[in-house]
Amino acid sequence: MSEHIDSPLVVTEQPSPEVVEIESIPVTEPRDGLPPIVSTPEQLVDLVSAVARGTGPVALDAERASGFKYSQRAYLIQLRRKGSGSHLIDPTLFPNLASLQDALIGVDWILHAASQDLVCLAEVGLVPTANVFDTELAGRLLGLPRVGLGPLIETQLGFSLAKEHSAADWSTRPLPESWLNYAALDVEFLIELWEELEAQLQSAGKYEWAIQEFDHVKRTTGPIERIDPWRRTSGMHVIRKPRALAVIREVWYARDAVAREQDIAAGRILSDSHIVTLANSGLTKESELKTLSFMHLRNVKRHSDTWISATLRAHKLPDEELPALKLPVTGPPAPRNWEVRNPQAWRRLEFARSQLSLVAEKLELPVENLMTPETIRRILWTPPETPAELQQVLAKYNARPWQIEIVGPVLASAIWEMPKTAASELPSLDPAQ
Repeated sequence: MSEHIDSPLVVTEQPSPEVVEIESIPVTEPRDGLPPIVSTPEQLVDLVSAVARGTGPVALDAERASGFKYSQRAYLIQLRRKGSGSHLIDPTLFPNLASLQDALIGVDWILHAASQDLVCLAEVGLVPTANVFDTELAGRLLGLPRVGLGPLIETQLGFSLAKEHSAADWSTRPLPESWLNYAALDVEFLIELWEELEAQLQSAGKYEWAIQEFDHVKRTTGPIERIDPWRRTSGMHVIRKPRALAVIREVWYARDAVAREQDIAAGRILSDSHIVTLANSGLTKESELKTLSFMHLRNVKRHSDTWISATLRAHKLPDEELPALKLPVTGPPAPRNWEVRNPQAWRRLEFARSQLSLVAEKLELPVENLMTPETIRRILWTPPETPAELQQVLAKYNARPWQIEIVGPVLASAIWEMPKTAASELPSLDPAQ
């Protein structure tokens, strides 16, 4: 942080209130008992009717098989609504859930970590048509120290939930009863948690911020499409030659094709470390590649011809078809290089960081929720020419209006008034205003 900044925004320390330890109530199964899994068209008709008779928002959750399956589809969907109770659906047994979607038209959704579930819910035809409330994001805006679902339910409602099945293979059939209890409890208290967090957001003057954040999540959540996804191979930082990089690329795409076809998580077929070993080995003959120790592992050996063919294909590529060791830099460099490469930008960044830390402390929320670090770096490395342009650029980077209102003046000061602006000249930071 810059040492020259004299700011009155530092919160005066007050005596800490006495902490009262409240013992939470363990919960191992739903209050109304474990609902049956909806697995037939007749059961789905009954569920849709029950949900339609309910009132208020619907709590939703989905279980995937990340780490086991290639796809990120939902293997279990849980929902709960007042007047309807809790329900479990096996979405693999239905072509789509259009009838349930129709019953939820105009109904607000409550989810925890919404961006993780909205994509797989959309795959089965469930898309929010009204407001979304994300309990994890609400916890962050309130500055709560632990925002996982279990900790939130424990600290805000006084119930403790077991989370031992969070990494389970939800494609397993039949699903064990203990897993189903765990899944049903994920929506058991979401409505009560929504009521509590919404009240706290209102009291803190942050409810409008939350509405903007939730709307942003609803509008922007979708499948992630990456350029050169193979460049995210773990451990490839040790690669020093374009030819070895080509091996990584060819084997990665070969593995991806097998994983996609068989719907198995790619790392379970061939690990990233094995791909890097193939690339670094420099071996160019099939007989040599077969001698690598990991080639005899059962999961690797099943498709060893594929990995060897991909490796040999990379070694036969002409030089002009080899991938570049590094992609062209399209954004600002790492902040650690700013002081040398662009001292003025570095001073802007240090000023903004120090001020935003004070703002975040004042508003009691994580500084990264004020604005993404990437957005701040891009703006301060190549700043706009006018305040109006700054507003436009912030909006272009998907900053929400409440963020622009709070962070915009700080960035403006960093860009145009840093030498003469003290923190005392910044606008009011009372979220209620």
